[in-house]
Amino acid sequence: MSEPIVRPVSSSADRRAFVELAYRLNRDDPNWVPPLRSEVFGLITPGKNPWFEHAEAQLFMATRGGRPVGRISAQVDRLVLEHMGEGTGQWGMFEAADAETAAALIAAAEGWLRDKGMSRSLGPFSLSIWDEPGLLIEGHDHPPTVMMGHNSPAYEAWMEAAGYRKVKDLHTYDIDITQDFPPVVARMVRSGERNPSIRVRTADKSKFEEEARIILEILNDAWADNWGFIPLTDSEIAYAGKKLKPIIWEELVRIAELDGEAVAFMIAVPNVNEYIADLGGRLFPFGWAKLLWRLRNPRTRTNRVPLMGVVRRFRGTRTAAQLALMMIEYIRRVGAEEWGATRTEIGWILEDNHGMKAIAEMIESRINRVYRIYQKPL
Repeated sequence: MSEPIVRPVSSSADRRAFVELAYRLNRDDPNWVPPLRSEVFGLITPGKNPWFEHAEAQLFMATRGGRPVGRISAQVDRLVLEHMGEGTGQWGMFEAADAETAAALIAAAEGWLRDKGMSRSLGPFSLSIWDEPGLLIEGHDHPPTVMMGHNSPAYEAWMEAAGYRKVKDLHTYDIDITQDFPPVVARMVRSGERNPSIRVRTADKSKFEEEARIILEILNDAWADNWGFIPLTDSEIAYAGKKLKPIIWEELVRIAELDGEAVAFMIAVPNVNEYIADLGGRLFPFGWAKLLWRLRNPRTRTNRVPLMGVVRRFRGTRTAAQLALMMIEYIRRVGAEEWGATRTEIGWILEDNHGMKAIAEMIESRINRVYRIYQKPL
């Protein structure tokens, strides 16, 4: 078997091949959910994805005998350099048919990062921590929820063979929402409901921009000290809002106020992966009609809570736990009773976020997927 040839992606044909490769390599994996091609092209295209306003990326394609057999991105983000340290380069969008191809792709990405003056390689991030971070190392036996990645179990060994070591694990938690939470949770929820200073309200989608601003102000404060946190720019906020608005339902978004001040939030979304799994990544000719109909009549077995936060000044307090549990309980009820869901996935959550881990234990959820972020000195 000939050695793989790795070269930079440069033409529109290269970009199409880069995107299409994932569909071919993963087509026999029953738990891989084909993303919409339009979303993948939007992610990697400057001018469409505002991430490129503060970052640059080089895509690489590996071929063997002229046939694509792997891909990877290498990227340098000015905001990552500012928040995670000078010399921190990243990589992602990784797919490979075999170990030899994986090694060649990683070497190409590392070479590009060195040429950019980077001294540390961190990944995978496809393309940022707000997209699909981490390599799936546990939980390959079931499909991912919306906005989470899925990859071959073989990739873990290939990363380690290339000299990469764990820097952080990200966990997702699974909850059966058809069952009431334990009595201690019910008591804390009732106590909060009796407190006249506390109000937990649904979001008002007619004031989408205003509500989004409130949520993002809380997010930036609550997550500021978290490992890997990179603040979203105004352009990225607008871009994310446009993409998320079709799957945002008021009953599944909660904002907690204390004495009239918004201090916490929680967002749940229907698991849109259930809607697109049978579309093969294509909206045309008939996929768009199916997706539109499903979004108008949303009934998913699973919801996902991708984001929640309580402002830092309440961190580690009973108030923070109480507000979080109230929002979780309200969303649990709505998800089960009005949306017909049976399970909710919370996360990702950093492995050392002890406050969120304690809440996850209180509601008797279990870790169902683990994503690993690796690093290597260059």
